[in-house]
Amino acid sequence: MRIGVLSDTHGLLRPEVYAAFAGVDHILHAGDIGSTEVLDELRAIAPVTAVAGNIDGFVCGDAGETARVTLGGVRFFLTHILDRPHQPRREVLEDLRRAPADVVVFGHSHLPHDETCNAIRYLNPASAGPRRFDYPVSVALIEDGKIRHVALDARSQAGLAKHMNQLSRNQ
Repeated sequence: MRIGVLSDTHGLLRPEVYAAFAGVDHILHAGDIGSTEVLDELRAIAPVTAVAGNIDGFVCGDAGETARVTLGGVRFFLTHILDRPHQPRREVLEDLRRAPADVVVFGHSHLPHDETCNAIRYLNPASAGPRRFDYPVSVALIEDGKIRHVALDARSQAGLAKHMNQLSRNQ
C-alpha cells in the first residue's frame, strides 16, 4: 500500500503534489486545508482521510478536528495541532489512551518530522502550501512501512535536512 501524506495546504494544491502522489492508494491530510476544493482535488487522486486545522475553524467539509483510519494494518490518528512528539497536547494523549494508534500524523508547525516516541511514530510532512520562512515545501510518502519526505521544489531539499525533527531538539 502506498499512502500520500500532506498538511497545511492553505487552499493551494501545488501541481507537484499530483506528481508526488501518482499511484497512491490513500491520502492523509493533517489540516489547514483551506477549502473543500482542495479535498475534492485530492479525492480525484485517491480516497482521503483529513482533519481540519485552525485556519479551517477545525471543520472543513467532512473533516473535523481528529480522524482515525487503518490502512494496510497500520492504525493512523490524525490531528492538526500536536505540540511536540515528546509532549503532545493533553487531548491527544487522552485520545490515544482510549484508542491506541501506530502513527500520529500532524501538521500546524510547517516543520518536517519523523520520530518514534513511546512506541508511536509521529509524522509531520511539513507544509505543502505557501512557503513560510526557510521551511521546506514537502509531502511524505509511506510505502512498505517506510516513510520518505519528498521536497516539492529544489529549494526545499536543504530545508528538509535543516528542519527535520526540529520539534524534538533541545527537549
